Amino acid sequence: MSRIRLICHFITALCKVKSVNYSKLSVGFDSKASTLSCFRRIQRFMAESSLSMEMVAKFIFELLPEKSALTLVMDRTNWKFGQKNINILMLGVSYRNVAFPLMFTMLDKRGNSNEEERIALVKRFIQWFGRERIDCLLADREFVGQHWIGFLNENGIRYHIRIRNNFKVYCFKKNRKVTAFHWFHHLKINQCCHSPKIVRMHGELCYLSGVKTVRNGNIEYLIIVSYNKPEEALEYYRERWQIETLFKALKSSGFNIEDTHVTQLDRVEKLFMLTMIAFVWCYKIGDFIDRNIKPITIKKHGRRAVSVFKNGLDCLSNWLLTNFNKLKINFINFLSCT
Repeated sequence: MSRIRLICHFITALCKVKSVNYSKLSVGFDSKASTLSCFRRIQRFMAESSLSMEMVAKFIFELLPEKSALTLVMDRTNWKFGQKNINILMLGVSYRNVAFPLMFTMLDKRGNSNEEERIALVKRFIQWFGRERIDCLLADREFVGQHWIGFLNENGIRYHIRIRNNFKVYCFKKNRKVTAFHWFHHLKINQCCHSPKIVRMHGELCYLSGVKTVRNGNIEYLIIVSYNKPEEALEYYRERWQIETLFKALKSSGFNIEDTHVTQLDRVEKLFMLTMIAFVWCYKIGDFIDRNIKPITIKKHGRRAVSVFKNGLDCLSNWLLTNFNKLKINFINFLSCT
């Protein structure tokens, strides 16, 4: 019970002070204990207590507004404290311009994830939630490889993954390998195209889609490899950016996860899981306010004046700090699974 109370104090303090720094968090604890005592409680929890990734993932899953036909987004975030690299491989769920954080793997190294790490993360999702929950998976150019694509193909998991322009793709019609961008070099600027014919990349069968663009005066190609339905690839792939919005919320525009001086991976893992719960709480509040009470202002450039998450965080923070609930809503209900 004391561990649950500590978790509740931690999450509410995090939403008040908007930082994972222990010193700042301990000031935000709603407790009669001294700040130093609260600081030490956080330290002991991170050092000695266990927190199950499966339990946190299933809790967040129950909070998802939608639980079937999920678009999964895989990406990696990292930062450095001193000489220590903090490297996290994340699997999130796309929903209304953001990715809900669901589960992740701490990578005890710098640089890209390998195929085995990606496969293990998706296998855990299937074990905990079921293959039937997945509509498709989105990922950027880092997430390629024969065994990885082979695993997705074998399990019938639809995917839309960006590849590098210089990848070699075997064309059955021409009976030879062709550099990927050659499929799309004939396009006009901003013109899209998908190949109705199956190809082979890294020994695995797939489909290609692409668009020709100009960036900083240079011609670029966005090329996507898919399990099926290549005509949907570009539309789906736009949602991949939502996980970048999540990382920004966990970092500079929300909880400043990089403020932590913690470098032990097991402690960073617990810290990150608690921050994920806080994010989901704030987003659900912001989403409710935007839909039901006061829609967020849309500026002339077409973007919101403030993000749904930030709107929820600011409202929650104000209530926790002042105990003034001008919107007359039950903030705690947004963490209810019923």
